[in-house]
Amino acid sequence: MTATRRDPDIFETLESEVRSYCRGWPAVFDRAQGSRMYDEDGHTYLDFFAGAGSLNYGHNNPLLKRALIDYIERDGVTHGLDMSTTAKRTFLESFRNTVLRPRGLPYKVMFPGPTGTNAVEAALKLARKVKGRESVVSFTNAFHGMSLGSLAVTGNAFKRAGAGIPLVHGTPMPFDGYLDGRSPDFLWFERLLDDSGSGLDRPAAVIVETVQGEGGVNVARGEWLRGLEDLCRRHDMLLIVDDVQMGCGRTGGFFSFEEAGIVPDVVTVSKSISGYGLPFALTLFRPELDIWEPGEHNGTFRGNNPAFVTGAAALDAYWADGQAMEKQTLALGDRVEEALRTIRSEHFEDTEDPRGRGLIWGLEFHARDRATRTARRAFELGLLIETSGPESEVVKILPPLTITPEELDEGLGILARAVRETA
Repeated sequence: MTATRRDPDIFETLESEVRSYCRGWPAVFDRAQGSRMYDEDGHTYLDFFAGAGSLNYGHNNPLLKRALIDYIERDGVTHGLDMSTTAKRTFLESFRNTVLRPRGLPYKVMFPGPTGTNAVEAALKLARKVKGRESVVSFTNAFHGMSLGSLAVTGNAFKRAGAGIPLVHGTPMPFDGYLDGRSPDFLWFERLLDDSGSGLDRPAAVIVETVQGEGGVNVARGEWLRGLEDLCRRHDMLLIVDDVQMGCGRTGGFFSFEEAGIVPDVVTVSKSISGYGLPFALTLFRPELDIWEPGEHNGTFRGNNPAFVTGAAALDAYWADGQAMEKQTLALGDRVEEALRTIRSEHFEDTEDPRGRGLIWGLEFHARDRATRTARRAFELGLLIETSGPESEVVKILPPLTITPEELDEGLGILARAVRETA
């Protein structure tokens, strides 16, 4: 048998120019386990990216892998559309018992399709159907996905331009801290709502991230989120929290809004809900909002049963015992904050105060290319880390929640060295 010859140029010659992460990390990755990835040339990389937040429990987590292998080996249903399956039932039971009931959350569960933007599109469509209005308010520097409805409530000009058509029925408002505290929260927003001459169509909903990951790791205060919830209640608007990246324990609690003490009308979840990096998304909403007609919002890959299997296994392994995972994440987050504050003190003229919650943190540089150069140097030193913000000016720390303290310190040490060497 003739061995298959590797084509070193196939990514350049055959794959579209739209690829992006591979440009910053010029390696061909072959395997991964826990918090590390390995390329085909034998190099090892510590992962502070975690599949953009889709691998909160690490690569090839052995508990989840065992559940998946067992399911496949017994010929469990792989593709099930929205049919009832044993895998779906097990996931729903685990989600109800480990997530919804302990938090007193009343939500119905919808499987809108496999990605975060599918969940957002379903949330927007449902809000408009319930309220009979078209307009949705979003926030500066928001990111909600790359399909047209999600782009209409996304702030980034580069991503919006890719739509190729006008993006309508979305209105941006200032996110918490956008005006540097120079005006009271929601002053402009509420004035527009109260003024019949403002030109703002009455919104069906407001969509918000509690921490804007792609927007630069901008953290909303609990006070601000509670004020937003109150504003929505008083003006008959649904509150949608996009928890695609910040959910599943990323900020500490299973949902990122728990700390603020709010209960959104609609929540979008994806990324790490499968636990294993398999495509999977949920749209959650109050029962009284469930006015869908059967088949009104459809999609072929709503029934990704292997993702149900690993998702249920992740819930049972990491969330059934109360607050252990939350406490661990917050403790590791304190280590990250301490390390970033040390970097900040050494580069005070070049950086802003670090910002984040749990295991999502960002360090902003004044020189707009410095974050990219830092991430590139970190890669050369064996650390995968990405940038975020409207000008990619923020280094974004997003390790698996299961990372060990020793691995975390190792990566933070590499980051500190990369910052020094790009000064």
